[in-house]
Amino acid sequence: MNRSALSLGTSPPPAARDALALLKPITWFPPMWAFAVGVVSSGASIDGRWILVAGGVLLAGPMVCGTSQAVNDWFDRHVDAINEPDRPIPSGRVAGRWGLYIAIIGTLLSLLVAAALGPLVLAAAAIGLALAWAYSAPPFRLKVSGWWGPAVVGLTYEGLSWFTGAAVMLGAMPSMQVLAILLLYSIGAHGIMTLNDFKAVEGDRATGLRSLPVTMGVRNASLLACAVMGGAQILVVALLLMWGQLLSAAIVALLLAGQVALMPRLVRDPAKHAPWYGATGVTLYVFGMLAAGLGLGGYFG
Repeated sequence: MNRSALSLGTSPPPAARDALALLKPITWFPPMWAFAVGVVSSGASIDGRWILVAGGVLLAGPMVCGTSQAVNDWFDRHVDAINEPDRPIPSGRVAGRWGLYIAIIGTLLSLLVAAALGPLVLAAAAIGLALAWAYSAPPFRLKVSGWWGPAVVGLTYEGLSWFTGAAVMLGAMPSMQVLAILLLYSIGAHGIMTLNDFKAVEGDRATGLRSLPVTMGVRNASLLACAVMGGAQILVVALLLMWGQLLSAAIVALLLAGQVALMPRLVRDPAKHAPWYGATGVTLYVFGMLAAGLGLGGYFG
């Protein structure tokens, strides 16, 4: 490991490409998608709001999500030095305390952009950023828990991003219907986040991370993840039917049926098939989010 990666002394600022790598652009899509779902679920016209929408996309993806990745990499730098030595901090490409500085700067800039988009957006961003720091940083370090860690990620990636999209469009609190559906999809995302833990069971056990596959066993954790993902969507379908959103409910139910058909293969070998399910079942899940959002926004009549 490059000793400069953990040095507390003065170090030159990182190259732009290395700072960008620290922010992990590949992780930005889920919150940006949820933000877009929030936009359509609001039912408000985008006409005249393009600047607000662009600002919200920037906030949800590169800023809040990117900042959370920088926070996580900084506080995981010693673990990454063993498990992922090529990451920007342990490799020395982001040297000294620049990882921490980028996380702090990202936090402040995110709050400034959120404030420009309105008080509700600022509140959502502040909660999301506080959870991002609590997820990775001591004394909370919620990521060590297989219950709290996925819950925090699911809430921030799905729920708060969805809320932000709707709030940006409305300039007011979203409806109780929107809040109920985004909460259910946030709960379901707990199962999605658990899928990410199957690839690192031995590493998590060695480093003290109490992921659900570690504490419950791989098979039981996979069954729970499927139950959480499926159960949340069953409730979504039930609510949409109760509110008269028949087409939206039918689409979500059809997409859920597709996921259920894929789940037995996941459960047979979670470590092997979790990436496959992420590319198939999770894709159906997020399209269900969109179908629900379109229904709530009145796009299906």
